[in-house]
Amino acid sequence: MSYQPHPFSWAPAGGLRHASTDTRPRKGYPTGFVVATLCGYQLAAENTTLAWLWDKCPACNDKVHGRANTPTPHAVGAK
Repeated sequence: MSYQPHPFSWAPAGGLRHASTDTRPRKGYPTGFVVATLCGYQLAAENTTLAWLWDKCPACNDKVHGRANTPTPHAVGAK
């Protein structure tokens, strides 16, 4: 069993990085693996270098910050 400091993992899918509580394989969710996201979708992971550069899903980000009992930081430049 690998060390996992948080009860969720990030998975690039659908053009954003989503959070999921699905069991994550040691090398991450493989491309095409369907994950249940914290924002309520079932999406196919895209485990590519480019996909890891996508923005985080705002709804998933809010949910993980809520689980960690920390406020979601505002986006840089947001008013």
